[in-house]
Amino acid sequence: MIERYSRPQMKRVWSDENKFDKWLKVEIAVCEAWAELGVIPREAVPKIKLARVDLKRMEEILRETHHDITAFLGAVSESVGEESRFIHLGLTSSDVIDTALSLQLIEAAGLLSKDVKGLISVLAQQAIKYKYTPMIGRTHGVHAEPISFGFKLALWVEEMRRNWQRLGEATKAIAVGKISGAVGTYATLSPDVEEKACLKLGLAPAPISSQVLQRDRHAQFVTTLAIIASSLEKFATEIRALQRTETREAEEPFGAGQTGSSAMPHKRNPELCERVCGLARLVRGYALTSMENIALWHERDISHSSTERIILPDSCLVLDYSLGIFTSIMQGLQVYPKRMKQNIDLTKGLIFSQRVMLALINKGLSRQKAYELVQRNAMKAWKGNKSFLSLLKADKEVTKALPAKELEQNFDEQYYLRYMDNIFKRLGLTEAQWKGDMAKPSDLAPRAI
Repeated sequence: MIERYSRPQMKRVWSDENKFDKWLKVEIAVCEAWAELGVIPREAVPKIKLARVDLKRMEEILRETHHDITAFLGAVSESVGEESRFIHLGLTSSDVIDTALSLQLIEAAGLLSKDVKGLISVLAQQAIKYKYTPMIGRTHGVHAEPISFGFKLALWVEEMRRNWQRLGEATKAIAVGKISGAVGTYATLSPDVEEKACLKLGLAPAPISSQVLQRDRHAQFVTTLAIIASSLEKFATEIRALQRTETREAEEPFGAGQTGSSAMPHKRNPELCERVCGLARLVRGYALTSMENIALWHERDISHSSTERIILPDSCLVLDYSLGIFTSIMQGLQVYPKRMKQNIDLTKGLIFSQRVMLALINKGLSRQKAYELVQRNAMKAWKGNKSFLSLLKADKEVTKALPAKELEQNFDEQYYLRYMDNIFKRLGLTEAQWKGDMAKPSDLAPRAI
């Protein structure tokens, strides 16, 4: 991933230093397992644990061997001496690479999980803050009925809770090791070695493997990241729409001295949200590649290997960056309740059409007749300059069933917010629970999926 979209902690996870350190951890865990089983001398293990990877030396050997594991083993052996003959005993390259990769993915998932929890916390606090701030709800981009801005954000909270759970499930799927030899039959070692080594590494042994861990596990992980990125795109797209000049109900932060255009000094563009949207497309592309990696020839080929060197680090780096950016957007989000109110009033009361129709039905009119009466006045309001309420009051068929005072009672936007408390309590979104900066795992558990 390019430097611009890489944050330090996630960058470290996918560094060569960390990768080769994980490889060495796997090799040492296997040597410890062999020693416990009495196959190699116990006194060799302390010396093997002193092994180091000289990256410069590894590069030199790689230029000759064109094989990264043999280059790695050559560099490690030089740092150990005679006891190096026990390193990689009975193993194949994928035993080391795939098991170490699982360790990297778990480490990356830990950072992503923390990112997701941080975003949930910010969204929850903002949802509570704007729980009773009325705004127009839109369907097909057209004014529908009032909601609150907090209600919109509460919807995002629950979606991110589901994403947090998905990430946990995907992490569990990848938290396995494979120490089973060339084609997975343990012919050159034993299941006992795998179990002991995996236990030391904090992994579960894969119940069965070929020469590689099966790539449906990795596909589940990357597609989960793609779903999370798509949720961020959904949220960012909404902010972009709300930031349009004609709407301007909310906008992303815009700092002092920031510029939106080299040509037009007045511009305040949603460029951060647009960046989140663009990067989501990238992660979805990686998800497709991860699924194509599932189908390998026979017990394995290495068509997946070249792509995974790109898609696994980059999908983690991109999502980590996007979560950080979007969390900062939500922390500094500019919200304009007065503008929301102006937009509610834009259609001169048309948004109350359903309440009027239901009130007429309650007076004994058929649904078809009530709909007809309301719609004919609504269409006049769309085309003319008169308010919807004034047109209804002038319609004798309407006022015969529903007097003017009763008509007026249906034109109250607060009516649509009467169950906000119920909704927020159902989600566990109360001020008492969300005073801190970070949510506890128990706070994040989805109520339903």
